[in-house]
Amino acid sequence: MGRKFLGVCLVIVLLVGAATGTGFALEEMQVFYLDVGQAESTLLRGSDFTILIDAGSWGNRDVLEFLHSVGVETINLFIITHPHADHIGQAAEVLRTLEVLEVWMSGYEHTTQLFEDVLDAVLEGDADYYEPRAGEVFDFGQLRVEVLHPEEIGANLHDSSIVVRASYGEITFLFTGDAERRSENKMLQRGLPLSAQILQLGHHGSRTSSSLDFLVAVDPEVAVYSAGLGNIFDHPHEEVVNRLRILGIPLYGTDRNGTMVVSTDGSSYSLSVAATGEPPIPPRSIELQDRESPGRVGLLGLAYVKGVRED
Repeated sequence: MGRKFLGVCLVIVLLVGAATGTGFALEEMQVFYLDVGQAESTLLRGSDFTILIDAGSWGNRDVLEFLHSVGVETINLFIITHPHADHIGQAAEVLRTLEVLEVWMSGYEHTTQLFEDVLDAVLEGDADYYEPRAGEVFDFGQLRVEVLHPEEIGANLHDSSIVVRASYGEITFLFTGDAERRSENKMLQRGLPLSAQILQLGHHGSRTSSSLDFLVAVDPEVAVYSAGLGNIFDHPHEEVVNRLRILGIPLYGTDRNGTMVVSTDGSSYSLSVAATGEPPIPPRSIELQDRESPGRVGLLGLAYVKGVRED
């Protein structure tokens, strides 16, 4: 458990510099890919924003403990990509413990008591509620967040996952939740920008996601995933690992490397991992390549119950 948090020694394993500058200096932003076992939670933190994507598994307090350990008291945006237990496990407690200003959910309804508890926590609090759709763009301080998926709610919970592309200066991150190939194909067909230096693999590195066409379109320099050590699903699947190996993309995972931290000033970035002694899969030297819908009724009622974003 100790390797999950900042108290452990972090080892710099990757440093990439942009070929051209942004023209102005940005303060450092950090993205924490938390080691929460066979679950997922990611924290984006800059000088003027704090964004949490998903909240780990039920029955643990590792997400909240981490947030407390780095001094998070207010979350500007809490994105719940989809209502599976390994992504919403501690969401209700986050909502009830911290000041959350805005919550995004896809609008996909689920029947579990855990999901109902999350909805209750949203209703009890003061956070604005919103259901983002593909093509929408929002700014949180210096961070630009583009919504790539969903365009509409489908029959499959995974394929209704919220997918966002976050840009800080010239450095871009892609967060895919549990989106699978059907979602990836839809994103490719829409023609929205997909390229990102850092890609978080869909569905914990499962073979259901990370198709070759999608990986080529994203063209990441680094791929990361969240999975539990020795998990029963064998995530990440060998097919995905092999695709990345063929494309020459190094892969880091929370099961092998613990909590991973990407730090960036908007023109270059470094990736640090907990000191577990595990190399990336595969190792290589990296160089930077050139390269509101009004009137919707939300899951929680008219006008999204908490108010509608006006940006």
